[in-house]
This record gives sequence, C-alpha cells and structure tokens, in this order.
Amino acid sequence: MNIHGSESDATPTTRRLSRRKVQQGAMVGGSALAASTLLPARVASADESKLTSGPFQVPGVDADVDTWHSTAAVARLFSSFFRTKSKANVDETMSYFSRAKLTYIDATLGLAKYDGQSLHDQFVEFMLHWPAGSASYPSRIMGDASSAVVFFTTAGPFGPSEIRAVGVVNFEAGKVVRWVDYWDGRHFGLANLNALKVPNSQFPTNFEEDTVREANSEILEKVAHGLAGALHEQDYAKAVSYFAPDAVLTDHPSHLAVTGTKSIGSFLSQAGGLLPFVGPGTAVRHVVGSSAGGAFEWTAEGVVPRGVSTIELDAWGNINRLDTMWDGALADNDTLLGLASSAIEH
Repeated sequence: MNIHGSESDATPTTRRLSRRKVQQGAMVGGSALAASTLLPARVASADESKLTSGPFQVPGVDADVDTWHSTAAVARLFSSFFRTKSKANVDETMSYFSRAKLTYIDATLGLAKYDGQSLHDQFVEFMLHWPAGSASYPSRIMGDASSAVVFFTTAGPFGPSEIRAVGVVNFEAGKVVRWVDYWDGRHFGLANLNALKVPNSQFPTNFEEDTVREANSEILEKVAHGLAGALHEQDYAKAVSYFAPDAVLTDHPSHLAVTGTKSIGSFLSQAGGLLPFVGPGTAVRHVVGSSAGGAFEWTAEGVVPRGVSTIELDAWGNINRLDTMWDGALADNDTLLGLASSAIEH
C-alpha cells in the first residue's frame, strides 16, 4: 500500500505539508535539490508541450500560480485552458466548454451567453483582434474539478489596460458548464469600460446558478453561508468568529487589505454601511469550491448589485484569507474614500 498517495490523490492540506517538507529539505540539502525540485517548470524543461503534469504558467508570463488551495486536477485543467486561450485559438478554447449546457457571464460588462455557439461567436469577436503578445493567465486557483474559483489577468488585448478578474466556475464531466467573471471596472479604466459595457437595461438577470451544483464541501458551505448571514445581519462579532487569528481581508476595488481579527472586526463595523456585501439587502447567490477554499457569489440591493467573495480555509476550517471583488465603477469617489477612511485605526 502506498501510504503517501500520488499528487493527484492528495488533499490540498497534505500537499501543503508536502511542499513545506520539500522547502525545508532544500534549505538543508543545498542548491542541487533546489535546482531539481523548486525551479519553475519553464526553467527546468526546454519543451513544456511534452509534459503532462503541471500546472504550468502561460509562456512568456513570469508569475507563479498559487494552487495551494486547489486539487492537482483542477489546477492542471485551468493551466491548460489559459495556455490555450492565450494562443487565441477559438476552436481549441471552446473545447473546454460543454456544448449541451453552458452559461458564460461577464458580470461587469453585462455580457451573457447561454449556449456554445453564442460564446464561440463572442470569442471570435474578441480573440481575432488580439495584438501579438496578449495573454490571459491564472494567478490563484481554489477548489476542485467539480467547482472552483480562479484569479486571472487578461493583458494586451485592450491596450495598456488590464482586466484582473475572479472567475467562478462549475464543471460537469470535465467541461465548463457555468463561468461567471467579476472584476473592477475602475482598474480597467472608466473610458475603456464604457466602450464595452452593455446598457444597464440589458444586463443579465439570470445567472443560471440553479442549473449547477453548489460546492461539494459541507465545511465551505457552512463558512460561506455563516459569514454571509452574519454580514447580512451586521453582526460583526459573529462575522469575525469565522476568521483565523492572523487572517487577511482584502477588498480589491478599494485597494484595502486588513490583517488580524481585531482589525477586521473594526473595519467591518466602521465600513459596513459602505461595503456592498454587508447589510440587510445582501444574499448568497452561489457557492463553489472545496474544503480548502472557494467562493460565494452575492447579490445586494444597493448601487453595487453583485459581486464575489473568495475564501481560503486553514486546516481548522477557519478563514485564512477573504478577498472581495465587485465593480468599483458603480461606486462614487466619496464611497471609496469613505472605505479608506474606515481602515484607519485610532
């Protein structure tokens, strides 16, 4: 019996422990071990196309892919997808999506496609005009091969502006059946955003969350719904109880990162009236991920009607990191300044 198991069978927690052991061994064993096991795959191999493990970053992108909260299977799947997408090959990119059942929504631009042909046509419209050197690449992955969340960047197709998005993804039989992107329009640039965004009256109202399963993890479901419920009730003491002592809360549109439960609790209580994912008008739309981490999409009744919060869980089921992503272009400058002021400690 193999008591250690393979990398593909290992849980995210055991893989994290294994990686730590490798890193410790490298410090003791010297540069030979570091060169053979710790260098990025693109450095260690001259021909990545012949390799089947991974994950591997998009060629030409010097950025690590954080997969500590994902299974090896879904990490490889996303790695392969983004490498294919960055080649701007529409037919190969479409091979990752189900043709029988599909929802693809950009929650910031308001683009919604509910069948394979419509998505294919949208990819043709965008990809065939991508300048040379454009890339769409992942930076962080959480979840498993049934549902997951991926942080990714699209750089090059729209000039100097970047789209840094959070994709919420459901799979069935190895194919994408639902993908929803959330990102901050202010980071992209308001002029660029307005050139691509559909009129508010045409924004999708059906996100098809009822057509797919939620996260296959009781732990994640409990934490996601528990935290969202506490924020809905504006019970900040209860909300903080879901966090690990040294947790980090990052709100991307306001460019704020708050560390530690004491500071997180203070920030939430000060900023609760400004944060779109807090208050009686909020609700959970959909949860994806695994016992190591994932995300919950949320809806709200304010000026920012939708967004996503991603969750990294530690070995005890506490939130080690929470990232929130919503369209900052929907909030005025005073709101963003108010959020920054709320983070100031006295």
